[in-house]
Amino acid sequence: MMKDMGRENGVALIIVLMAIVLLTALGVTLTLATSLETTIAGNFRENQEAFYAADAIVERAVDEIATTGDWNALLDGSVRSSFIDGPPSGVRTLSDGSIVDLALVANMANCRKTTICSANEMDLITAERPWAANNPRWQLYAYGNLRDLLPSGVIDSSYYVVAMVADDASENDNDPLRDSADPGNPGAGVLVLRVDAFGPRGARKTVEATVARSPTAGVRIRSWHHVRG
Repeated sequence: MMKDMGRENGVALIIVLMAIVLLTALGVTLTLATSLETTIAGNFRENQEAFYAADAIVERAVDEIATTGDWNALLDGSVRSSFIDGPPSGVRTLSDGSIVDLALVANMANCRKTTICSANEMDLITAERPWAANNPRWQLYAYGNLRDLLPSGVIDSSYYVVAMVADDASENDNDPLRDSADPGNPGAGVLVLRVDAFGPRGARKTVEATVARSPTAGVRIRSWHHVRG
């Protein structure tokens, strides 16, 4: 009898221990699931904010380009937007301590290098830049903290935005620093904007918009797409 009771107590103890292990595992699983859901939700919010940040600077840049008569001054980098936070070079620090190097952003777009690009490197035919001498020569046009786009307090954002401008690659005059004066050229009166929105924890969104002179007045956005890294 005593042996049976001892055996039963031992079995009960094992069952209790198994239950504790299962409950602990369940608790860990729920904690991990909750943590994962929180991370996913946070990433989604940051991705959406980056998208809206990029869209906002595209709209601002298009408005200013519409008032610029000489597009060649945009293409050679001698004219920039009024939305800038200093010289078109150097490092900008985000609220979380991460940095945005303006020269690096331009170099990576022009030749996929962190250092300055040569003309030959920018003419190199790649999958992303297959137009050789007509490859875009991206010039820094607008850059700054998104919150500074409107009067203080209107925009609550930690994102930093960079807009670059270049000649449309469909223009086949082999001169990416000038807009063709030939109305028969398919790229005449067409520019491309490339916008990067940088946020905390490495969040980034890149979009390109093709901008064309309107036959009547001003400019219009002909196309707009997300650029995958």
